[in-house]
Amino acid sequence: MVGAPQVVLLLAALAAAAAAAALSPPSNPMPVYGCAGPPDSASTLRILPAFGPCSPLNPPISHSSADPLLSLADRDLSRILYLTSTAASGRRRPHRSFAPIAAGRNLLQSSTYVARASIGTPPQSLLVALDISSDAAWFPCSGCSGCPVSSPVFSPASSSSFSPVGCGSPQCSHVPNPSCPPSSPPSCAFNFTYGGSSIFASLAQDSLSLAGDSIKSYAFGCVRSTIGTSMPPQGLLGLGRGPLSFLSQTQSLYSSIFSYCLPSFRSVNFSGTLRLGLAGQPQRINTTPLLSNPRRPSLYYVKLTGIRVGRRTVSIPPAALAFDPATGAGTVFDSGTMFTRLVAPAYAAVRDEFRRRVNRAVTSLGGFDTCYDGPVAAPTITFAFEGMNMTLAGENVMIHSSSGSISCLAMAAAPANVNALLNVIAAVQQQNHRVLFDVPKGRVGVSRELCTS
Repeated sequence: MVGAPQVVLLLAALAAAAAAAALSPPSNPMPVYGCAGPPDSASTLRILPAFGPCSPLNPPISHSSADPLLSLADRDLSRILYLTSTAASGRRRPHRSFAPIAAGRNLLQSSTYVARASIGTPPQSLLVALDISSDAAWFPCSGCSGCPVSSPVFSPASSSSFSPVGCGSPQCSHVPNPSCPPSSPPSCAFNFTYGGSSIFASLAQDSLSLAGDSIKSYAFGCVRSTIGTSMPPQGLLGLGRGPLSFLSQTQSLYSSIFSYCLPSFRSVNFSGTLRLGLAGQPQRINTTPLLSNPRRPSLYYVKLTGIRVGRRTVSIPPAALAFDPATGAGTVFDSGTMFTRLVAPAYAAVRDEFRRRVNRAVTSLGGFDTCYDGPVAAPTITFAFEGMNMTLAGENVMIHSSSGSISCLAMAAAPANVNALLNVIAAVQQQNHRVLFDVPKGRVGVSRELCTS
């Protein structure tokens, strides 16, 4: 594709589950692309996995545990803490772009995607994480004190289209903790925390090239300093619904519509894509209303009405599924969380019926309490939403230890030491589904779609 930067979307938190997930062979095999992914075209860009046999990361991702599955479950706790604190703290011509998705790495509370985008004039290629539960936009800039050195940084001095954003601008009012330190000319600055890091950034604008399109004067944080160890080496682009999110800043281009198909983790053959805009989205797809929480507008809330294990709808107290903007309770889709988390009463009901149907001796592995020695013929699990059902296949239900000797139910209860009111439909359960987010029509849709072989 001439004149268009290549975007590489990688499933970040999912990636590491490469060693943890097993996928049944698809009945209709896809074309075999290998690590290069599908060929570039006007609407589809080459993908590279960030973890596993196709990983572009160097050095490879390390794990704190002998079994990557346990490390991934531990990392999920950071993500859940981020989501629960977020939940509880207080159009146009059709346009289409595709950015393929592959396995990536977990970035603590960051997204499940990593993209190779271009910033500035002439374009500078950078890795960025994409997060559907965040509005944040930042890129590590040259001269940053404390920023990781494992990835390239953006050089404002090398871009002819770079410009600082003034303190009195509307954008400045939307950043966290805005300030106006002495500078010439005066520019907006802000600070925030991310995981265990404290980050200071100046607000700026420049051209952002993503999925073959160039977005002029994109507002983002140019990170100048960071203190802590959890600042990811990548930048970040938020796909939430706030005023500075990617959806808001590209509304005239993509009409606040996107969808993705998350591939499985281990395969080197995949065709997962992020589709931006109205054109190319599935015309026949079951949907559920997208709920709005004015206090937490970035999260994609939906109404979960029940859960079936096999053909049986399990008994869950209504309060465990209720949507309450005042407390942050309810159910959200999030691709940055690896394994679905359910509030304690809901999880207990699902777990107990699952165990009853499998009817075998149960063991545990790390934070997973429903595990079995050897393979398991698992019953299906169906999430019933208002107007839509999402039935999970085997690869969405079970995960496996790195040795393959233990199989576990790929869900867990919400941590007891956080605001345990939020149900999170996570990446393992979403893989090999097309998930559509249509903000103008206020809906989320899900349909089965193989995007890995």
